[in-house]
Amino acid sequence: MNKFLRIFALLSMVGFSSLTIYGNETDNDTDSDKIKNVILIIGDGMGPAQVGLLEAYARQSKTPVLKTRTTAFKRMMNEGGVLGVSMTYAANVLVTDSAASATQLAIGKPAKPETIGVDSQGYPRESVLVIAKKMGKATGLVSDVRITHSTPAAFAAHQPHRSLENEIALDMLATGPDVMLSGGLRHWIPEQANDHSSAIYKQLSQMTDGAINFNSKRSDERNLLSEAQQQGYQLAFTNKQMQKANAKETEKLLGLFTNSAFPDAIITDRDRNNPERTIPTLKEMTSKAIGILDNNDQGFFLMIESGLIDWAAHYNDTGTMLHEMLKMNETLNYVLDWANGRDDTLIVVTADHETGGFGFSYSGADIPEPEDLPGSVFKNRSYTTNFNFGPTNVLDKIYQQKLSYTEIFSRKFDQLNAEQKTPAALMAIINQNTEFDITEQQAARILETEDNPYYVQGHKSLSARRVPRIDANDAFFVYHLDDNRQNLLAIEVATRQSVVWSNGTHTASPVLVFAKGNEQVTAPFVQFMGHPELGQKIIKIMTDQK
Repeated sequence: MNKFLRIFALLSMVGFSSLTIYGNETDNDTDSDKIKNVILIIGDGMGPAQVGLLEAYARQSKTPVLKTRTTAFKRMMNEGGVLGVSMTYAANVLVTDSAASATQLAIGKPAKPETIGVDSQGYPRESVLVIAKKMGKATGLVSDVRITHSTPAAFAAHQPHRSLENEIALDMLATGPDVMLSGGLRHWIPEQANDHSSAIYKQLSQMTDGAINFNSKRSDERNLLSEAQQQGYQLAFTNKQMQKANAKETEKLLGLFTNSAFPDAIITDRDRNNPERTIPTLKEMTSKAIGILDNNDQGFFLMIESGLIDWAAHYNDTGTMLHEMLKMNETLNYVLDWANGRDDTLIVVTADHETGGFGFSYSGADIPEPEDLPGSVFKNRSYTTNFNFGPTNVLDKIYQQKLSYTEIFSRKFDQLNAEQKTPAALMAIINQNTEFDITEQQAARILETEDNPYYVQGHKSLSARRVPRIDANDAFFVYHLDDNRQNLLAIEVATRQSVVWSNGTHTASPVLVFAKGNEQVTAPFVQFMGHPELGQKIIKIMTDQK
């Protein structure tokens, strides 16, 4: 390779090979450089190890559900995609939350933790969605948590704190994305809906076909559903209602399919072919959104969030997290199918942060028996190892989990009568629903609590809460201080899963950035960046049009 080629290759790796569109410094722009549609897919909590879990299952499982053993991520790269890396930290801190990270992706500027749609100084900033809307493009948000939750909210709201979901709903309605499909009905209906004898309760029961056990979280009588209809939105509360919305005729669609977040992916997989299923899958929502948005001649911007990866990781629930990654895989495959052969569409897949410090690891437990190998090197001795490096059949066992840890505790164990809530009962529930049996002694450790309430100094919302036991030397950060039984279960089965978790919260691990489109627009993503910079790249590529 000559000197010129070496320099060119280096520039390509750091993202400077795309001068034709990323700065307009040359006269070589062509129509093929023009990007009409931008699809941003965010795996909440999806660090490199979460992607690695999916890849390991696809490649090494004995009986994977992915028959080709090729994930959508590998396919994306095989079909011309590029790969970059991004740091996720928020302004002036080491770690981010979803609100700040999504805000940084949405506005292309640093943001403080737990803020929505504002920069690090507290000023509201236009998001990529709003910019696309001003360009005449159609816009959409899809999520399997709540539409007012941190990630989708960052693209269509401006609030000082992520918890202000009632206010976020008002902001989102004012911003007016053409398509919003998710959960979170509770923030869109008036307080009076909690009165089962009220007219609004009866009206909502009829509108939702009785499919949603709703309760309002609002403290006023604003009916945002009525306001949405006045703004031209068609409403959907079930999968059938959503599917009836003709993609060619519907311009604006608001779909709210659950009171809060969606069921976990294990439940989704189990109910997939149930004719009575009312909640659409992430793929189905994505398909409907693209079908509507693609009618706009100017193109569209769509953000899709696979949000429950994060929720599973917070609880260190490896089996559920694998199912969530398979859901992400299914959705990404659909998007790749739709965009196949199109040079006018940019697809970016990344994460807002990593959750849990997850990874596969080896241990000194259950070291395999010596093995005879036919190779000449082992003619006079058996093959042995000093550690258990993780048998691949663990992957199948992880996938075969029948209930999430959340369901095991909240829907099974917690529904027992007080006298029935014994370690033996918990052991039975866990052993019936996972492939990693625990003993009664282990169940007792999971249920053990401190004698006195635990007080968190200076944080009123967390004070006087009872905390399940974690020894001080475990140095283990947990998501919910008032209930970390799920994390404790994860500790008990971790060795047999060949899994390690460093915590139950977020980490500062860099995340992967996959990009696919024409070569001119994807080149800037092949570098090590930060999330504000990543957001800037997406905005610039979308706005650099003739």
